[in-house]
Amino acid sequence: MQLYSGPVRRVRAFATLISEKIMAADWLGCLVSINCGPTLGMYQGEVSSVDQSSQTISLRQPFHNGVKCPVPEVTFSAIDIKELKILEIKNGSVKNTPTASAKVSRTPVAVPKSDARGAEKMNSPQQYSRSFGERQLDALGQPKGFRRRHNSWSSSSRGANQMTPKKNGVKNGQMKQRDDECFGDGVDDGLDTDFDFEGNLALFDKAAVFSEIDTSEQRNGARSRGTPQEQTPLRYRHDENILEAKPVVYRQIVVPQAGGKEYCTDSGLVVPSVSYELHKRLLSVAERHGLTLERRLEMTGVCASQMALTLLGGPNRFTPKNLHQRPTVALLCGPHVQGAQGISCGRHLANHEVEVILFLPNFVKMLDSVTNELTLFNKTDGKQVSSIKDLPDTPVDLIINCLDCHENTFLMDQPWYRAAADWANQNRAPVLSLDPPVSGQGHAVEAKWSLSLCLPLALGEGAGRVYLCDIGFPRQVFQEVGIKYLSPFGCKFVIPLHSA
Repeated sequence: MQLYSGPVRRVRAFATLISEKIMAADWLGCLVSINCGPTLGMYQGEVSSVDQSSQTISLRQPFHNGVKCPVPEVTFSAIDIKELKILEIKNGSVKNTPTASAKVSRTPVAVPKSDARGAEKMNSPQQYSRSFGERQLDALGQPKGFRRRHNSWSSSSRGANQMTPKKNGVKNGQMKQRDDECFGDGVDDGLDTDFDFEGNLALFDKAAVFSEIDTSEQRNGARSRGTPQEQTPLRYRHDENILEAKPVVYRQIVVPQAGGKEYCTDSGLVVPSVSYELHKRLLSVAERHGLTLERRLEMTGVCASQMALTLLGGPNRFTPKNLHQRPTVALLCGPHVQGAQGISCGRHLANHEVEVILFLPNFVKMLDSVTNELTLFNKTDGKQVSSIKDLPDTPVDLIINCLDCHENTFLMDQPWYRAAADWANQNRAPVLSLDPPVSGQGHAVEAKWSLSLCLPLALGEGAGRVYLCDIGFPRQVFQEVGIKYLSPFGCKFVIPLHSA
């Protein structure tokens, strides 16, 4: 097919159909491509009518720039047509005349630079050949051999920039045959139908949907999104649940008589203090149910040693590469239950490669619990001294104070007690008090931390920061002494307490 450019092209395109004495009906059914310039774009379709008098041509099932038109037919005037290319001649529709053969010449057509990109899209067999050529051949019942020849012809009719180098040899011929078998047939016609995004988006009523969601949330009691001004800025911790549940009850421990002070945990749970009389009743009930003194001493020693190991540096200090810097702990114990708790703690620390120095004066008679714990301590590498002169002159890493007793306040007047308290205050090492007495008795040794058992007593300012350890009392033990109890420990055995 011979094409023209310039103003003369618009007239000659139709003049060719008329002056060559071919009836207009002979061109019906041909597949043509019409270039209407950059404004109107490219059109392809099947010729449905040619009007010689009005110089118009109509296309059936037209495609505009590769997209199927919403109208079934489009009519073009000669003055709008810049280029007209016959893509495919309907079988038998045009007589074998020299002019007809000239019209379907396979010579590549020069496309204007402004329309080069659009022409490449329209002339590409992937964009068009299946849309019209394959479907028209399927309708006419053409054999597959003609389809393959048509695909070859379409490939050879590409522009100069789209020419594929020819491949020679039997192997290349086999590859081309496989390509034709793979890509020439069997493409689903449904792929030619474009999805109507605008039409489907118009069916979605965004305001109605979000209004229904807000109504449902308000009915179920959930928080409404609201506007940015109505939203309350909330910040959640990494371990905090953002889903609303039952209200949190922070006062989960209720005592029958107030101990004079209240504490709270890191999570906000209220832990009230108890009086020493209620504390003794609690220990008595636990003893009756099988929690003997020996079991309480062992549990107290484990919790106290765990806290001490943490204060000494924890995993950063207790490593195989750091054995040459073993921490030193001085234990100051008296001849009472609190002293037995300190000896149990010292035994566990010595088992963890801590250098323990135990101070315990020589007494003619001591409690059986103290004697038993002392016997076990002597099986470790710990050192026991009975004189203040044997304690180190240099500061140690930690001092654990177990000198005080809840009942015998006269110990503070003993010379060994005052000497031990003076050494602790002058050593400049941090002090951990284990099970200290209530604030009314006073504290001879200024402590940095204090560890209370089960439920705290009302401690004074000299007790430092208060910690609480769990020694394994069941809930029924608390209920028998009139305490409503729910464990505040969570996943830990030692927790810090803060003054409420």
